[in-house]
Amino acid sequence: MTSPPGSLDRKVLAVDELVARHGRPRSGRLVFTNGCFDILHRGHVEYLAAARALGDTLVVGLNTDASVARLKGPHRPYVPLEDRAAVLAALASVDVITPFDADTPRALIAALLPDVLAKGGDYTLEEMVGREEVRAADGEVVVVPYFPGRSTTELVRRIRRTEPRPSE
Repeated sequence: MTSPPGSLDRKVLAVDELVARHGRPRSGRLVFTNGCFDILHRGHVEYLAAARALGDTLVVGLNTDASVARLKGPHRPYVPLEDRAAVLAALASVDVITPFDADTPRALIAALLPDVLAKGGDYTLEEMVGREEVRAADGEVVVVPYFPGRSTTELVRRIRRTEPRPSE
């Protein structure tokens, strides 16, 4: 993704550039999380803010469009990578975004070795990819509380049924 200097894309780094800038040794506490972030909603925003509060820098591994399609189905993503990255970059809680094309971020996590690996409460510690690598490097693995009713799946379901918003 190329954009003029000062744009939101300045937060988007390729994996090699990410590791060069934020790999070990580093100063400060680096937090890593990942996801598709397709149709960004309050649950995502709350989760990312909580993850950012665990350290000094929050890196978000962002699934590419091809990766999202493999994981979620051929009709996904609803929002293309460049747009998902720009919306994430606009959040104060997000310091760096790095797209990855694999089905899991294991290789990315192993290369970066974050101080904290965070995932949302819809995951268990046992389901968190990269936990072994992070723990072996004396890092911490954290499940951030889940915000019930705040999911892309629920949002899409409501849109498809054209349900009124909960407050109506």
